[in-house]
Amino acid sequence: MSAVDVPFRLDRARNATVQVFEQLRAQIVGLALKPGTVLARPALCEYFRLSQSPIREALLRLEEERLVDIYPQHQTRVRAIDLAAARQAHFFRLSVELEIVWVLAREPRPELGKQLLDLAARQRGCLAAGDLEQFTRIDMDFHKCMYDASELPDLWAMMRSCSGNLDRLRRLHLPLNGKALSILQQHGRIARCVARGDAAGAQRAVRNHLAGTLQALDVLRERFPDMLLPPDYPPA
Repeated sequence: MSAVDVPFRLDRARNATVQVFEQLRAQIVGLALKPGTVLARPALCEYFRLSQSPIREALLRLEEERLVDIYPQHQTRVRAIDLAAARQAHFFRLSVELEIVWVLAREPRPELGKQLLDLAARQRGCLAAGDLEQFTRIDMDFHKCMYDASELPDLWAMMRSCSGNLDRLRRLHLPLNGKALSILQQHGRIARCVARGDAAGAQRAVRNHLAGTLQALDVLRERFPDMLLPPDYPPA
């Protein structure tokens, strides 16, 4: 395994397996651990200062999300971006968020609109500072805010659990061709539609917002051929 650079401190009040899973998942999704990286269990045990059991369970959860390939009695490697999983996550997310903004924007919600615009403004500051990691974190906060306003926290957790490959694809796309700026513009449109109660406009804005990365697949394949699974890769 390549060195895991993010310092780890175990929270004794929380499940150890969950913490290992969250840390490794964040680094895979953020592309700090790139496809092909070997995740050697002895090295992981040493880094996390844990026994084999929570490490093994965390890797199995990552395999379930199609983020690693486990070869029994051999090794575990970070999986290349699985486009089939990304497409399914995109369909799920688009379906859910179209309904969420329809429900939220059936009447004006100026306070929620302001909250969303404030998050978009924080993203703009991150973009100006060149901090794409924080930009991405606030992007998640923007969408989570709408799920929370709809009182759908479990649905947010479900969506996040299937979105690892889509998130990696979006992270590849983020620095290219003004993608980050277009995200800011689209977030602004969504927020303003929610604020004034324009449900149809909010749905159009969400559809445009979530469509861009999959429309750029040819560019991403050409630019990052080693990051994406080949079309003939055996399904998980």
